[in-house]
Amino acid sequence: MAIPDYQSIMLPLLKFAGDQEEHSLRQAIDSLAQEFELSDEERKQLLPSGQQEVFNNRVAWARTYMKKAGLLDSTRRGYFRITDRGVSVLTKNPPKINVHFLEQFEEFRHFRSLRHKKEEKEQGHEAEIQETTPEEALEIAYQGLRDDLGNDLLQQIKSSSPSLFEKIVIELLVKMGYGGSRQDAGRAIGKSGDEGIDGIIKEDRLGLDIIYIQAKRWENTVGRPEIQKFAGALQGQRARKGIFITTASFSREAVDYASRIENKIVLIDGERLAQLMIDYNLGVSPMATYEVKRIDSDFFAEE
Repeated sequence: MAIPDYQSIMLPLLKFAGDQEEHSLRQAIDSLAQEFELSDEERKQLLPSGQQEVFNNRVAWARTYMKKAGLLDSTRRGYFRITDRGVSVLTKNPPKINVHFLEQFEEFRHFRSLRHKKEEKEQGHEAEIQETTPEEALEIAYQGLRDDLGNDLLQQIKSSSPSLFEKIVIELLVKMGYGGSRQDAGRAIGKSGDEGIDGIIKEDRLGLDIIYIQAKRWENTVGRPEIQKFAGALQGQRARKGIFITTASFSREAVDYASRIENKIVLIDGERLAQLMIDYNLGVSPMATYEVKRIDSDFFAEE
């Protein structure tokens, strides 16, 4: 089944704590994952940042919201227990617990009033009932901005001159740790093609191994024949590693072929090229920085 949203997790989480014993968040996550019959893939699904599992994040926020409503209480770091109010709620056998349900408690209304700005309140009740946790909403928005930037960046690359495209390839590989100095990389990339090879670059600063480069500023999909030609060129040079960079995309046959041959060929299409440029701050500049912080429980631990 699909990963439940954090509000759908609230009632099962409260029932899990209904034995009035102390439980860890990890215990709750494992138990609820079984209750919702989540697959291993669903449990491993990450937020856009790749820093936390989606399901774990949603269980944690379901716990946070019910703590704010006084249904659960933290006993120590990472552990919680149901409160008398939580037990009382369970005895009433509610069909579901969500944000609207929690609004009956003054502590939760106060918590919500601190979180929502005036314009959010003016949008009505539907705006307050969200399926995403705050981290998810933030990361989804961030990913949207990143995707838009990537698309704009790729269009800039496609409209650039061949010499600028070569410079982009050089700068990116150097920023990623290849090629030694920019001067070394500049001598390696941008040479006339030699049997399907556009240039060579050091794998590390000491030059212990060489990587062969093919760079294509194309619009059309790169098919298997182009990858075969590049692989043949590598064999002719007795080379083991290659990078094929394009502003276009690769066909399924090209990707499959590259994954099965003995030589290691890394395929970087236009979308990945743009994302790598964003990761390594090439052709882009930071506009704003936001830090997401949490309570440092160790700081407040008394001796």
